Amino acid sequence: IETGVDYLENKEHYDSLGEKVIYTGTIDAYYGYRFGKLEYRSLKFETELLDEENHQGVAVVNYTAREVPYTRMIEHKHFEFGTQPKTVVTKEYPVTWSEGMEPYYPVNDEKNQALYQKYANLAKEEKAVKFGGRLGEYKYYDMDKVIESAMKAAEEELGN
Repeated sequence: IETGVDYLENKEHYDSLGEKVIYTGTIDAYYGYRFGKLEYRSLKFETELLDEENHQGVAVVNYTAREVPYTRMIEHKHFEFGTQPKTVVTKEYPVTWSEGMEPYYPVNDEKNQALYQKYANLAKEEKAVKFGGRLGEYKYYDMDKVIESAMKAAEEELGN
């Protein structure tokens, strides 16, 4: 197993390793941006060690108030029921995506959906590639829905 590699940089090699590829990267990059580039949103993370046992009482809190600059705060110890005397929190800030940044979310507007549809039409013709996830399907997914979509795709592929 290889990690930390860019599939598109050595696509022929990776394609030769199996009969099918499950591609979860950006669909426009897969096709070499032949119709143009889709837009994405990104995130910036700020992590702090706090000299307190408990900061927010739960693992994740989403913030929707306009005056709060971050959209989510994660208190990591609550994922594992930690009891440490200090705590670590990470704040997520929305960031406009530019090339070279990690794309997290598709931009769901008419212009991008029309462009995505061109790529989706190409993807329908692929026999050895399945596109999935937020970036491969250019669709916002909550985690439960992306898992549901992946399970459905696996059932279709495996015939169960």
